[in-house]
Amino acid sequence: MKRFLIFISFLTLLIGSYTVYAETEKNNQAKTLKIKKVDVDVKEFSATDKRFIKEEEEKLLARLVEAEAKGEPYEGKVAVATVVLNRVENEQFPDTIKEVIYQKNAFQPVKNGEIQKPANEEAMKAVKDALKNKDKNDCLYFYNPETATSKWIFSRKVVKKIGNHAFTM
Repeated sequence: MKRFLIFISFLTLLIGSYTVYAETEKNNQAKTLKIKKVDVDVKEFSATDKRFIKEEEEKLLARLVEAEAKGEPYEGKVAVATVVLNRVENEQFPDTIKEVIYQKNAFQPVKNGEIQKPANEEAMKAVKDALKNKDKNDCLYFYNPETATSKWIFSRKVVKKIGNHAFTM
């Protein structure tokens, strides 16, 4: 009799566990499908090789490129956008373009308000090319040696110069 009660208890526990597991799986599938449906239906991402950003962030990045690289060669504009994208992918920096751009003391146009001015077509194109990884640099910083005042930035190894900007790691 004792063995029979143990067997019934075990069987009840097993069936109860399976029911809970099945219900959990059923609920998780429904949530997953709902989330995927929302992502597919909302066209707000710019898709490129490996980088996906919201259209809002693409425009913000273009405004930064316009403000930071106005008067610079096109290649320099792409490189400026690439620096921001590299920061997003680097663990030392925030995880979104907006957070990287608005990080305290990161970019002068945020401090002086130039970031609020609209971007031109060339800046938008430079961002799109940076998203396609056309520049292929790993730089995390850039500066103008003629106007920079930070001693720290001058300690960084310059990887390349484009126009008036030095690009560093």
